Amino acid sequence: MKRIIILGDGMADEPLEALGGKTPLEYARTPNMDMLAKLGVNGTLETVPQGFAPGSEIANMTLLGYDVENEFEGRGSLEAASIGVDLEAGDMALRCNLITISNGLIKNHSAGHISTEEAGVLIDFLNDKLANDKIRFYKGVAYRHLLVIAGGDKRVICTPPHDVPGTPFSDVMIKATDSSAGQTAEVLNSLIIRSQKLLESHPVNIERIKLGRDPANSIWPWSPGYRPAMKSIPEKFPWIGSGSVISAVDLIKGIGVYAGLESIEVDGATGLYDTNYEGKAAAAIEELRRKDFVFLHIEASDEASHEGDIALKIKTIEDLDRRVVGPLFEAVKNFDDAVSIAVLPDHPTYCRLKTHVRECVPFLIYNIDLEPDSVMQYNERAARNGSLGSLKGSEFIELFLKQGI
Repeated sequence: MKRIIILGDGMADEPLEALGGKTPLEYARTPNMDMLAKLGVNGTLETVPQGFAPGSEIANMTLLGYDVENEFEGRGSLEAASIGVDLEAGDMALRCNLITISNGLIKNHSAGHISTEEAGVLIDFLNDKLANDKIRFYKGVAYRHLLVIAGGDKRVICTPPHDVPGTPFSDVMIKATDSSAGQTAEVLNSLIIRSQKLLESHPVNIERIKLGRDPANSIWPWSPGYRPAMKSIPEKFPWIGSGSVISAVDLIKGIGVYAGLESIEVDGATGLYDTNYEGKAAAAIEELRRKDFVFLHIEASDEASHEGDIALKIKTIEDLDRRVVGPLFEAVKNFDDAVSIAVLPDHPTYCRLKTHVRECVPFLIYNIDLEPDSVMQYNERAARNGSLGSLKGSEFIELFLKQGI
């Protein structure tokens, strides 16, 4: 049996007064996900263990069966793998956002969703001005980039910028948790301040302001770590001989690389509401024809939630249902091999808070051999009545990839 996970990043939410007490997932028109829920089995999953912040890195690693307490080495090291940066012993990698600061406050975590082309110019500029034999920036996608510090000490507190919109940036500067890491904290804070002075007058930002767009006027490094040691999915589940990951997000691609999955590029995949849904669905169908497992990640709902845009979040959920889930289900019905389909978010992202929260997420599993449970729709409330109950950590992937399921 072949298997695919369709992950709608941040798709889960809370009941909202603006939606008559429904969540966006309940409010949205999702006939295809509802059909799979009705024909399959359902439950909820705790993707963020106690003691961890509800970041996408923690949630996605957990749902793929990794023990984050022992195997997680920071988001930066995962993104390094995605963009082909081979970390040496002692290298500390950090995710490095381009962000917008206005009147001393963090206005947004994405520099107004700066384009990859504009961001690439700025990262090259920062390398020219700030890099040395110990410090190096690497270009990623849109606002998401990488900073590597040779000999850096990861015992520092770095605040994810998407968690603190509206906060004075000076209140969330980097702090050392051990005196030995003090120098690393000083280097990182110095890079933040120096980047602000350099980026303020850069032509890319002058043009963005002229066009009414937010400038990328600061870097923001966070989630430090070293090269992780992770077993691949084929090593953990030998009957899964091959797999692919499809995502526009470097973090997810990096997790996929360490999980032994081939990263598939899709033209027009942006990680936003304008992503190439059809292209991603087509790529997933093609990969399922030749692989045992596909992890298809769609970022759009999470980004809409970070903007606090309820209407856009509903649209992204409906787009996922209509443009990905429906066509994919229709295609795999004609496969010679049976296909098992799972749909779930990695974590909830609340529009009200504009950030991730540590709550269970709803999931469904469909394949032709399963006896359906009583759930008739796919959403947070309905999934609580599913026959699979409430799972934690690796229980989901162990069930989904189990031989004979």
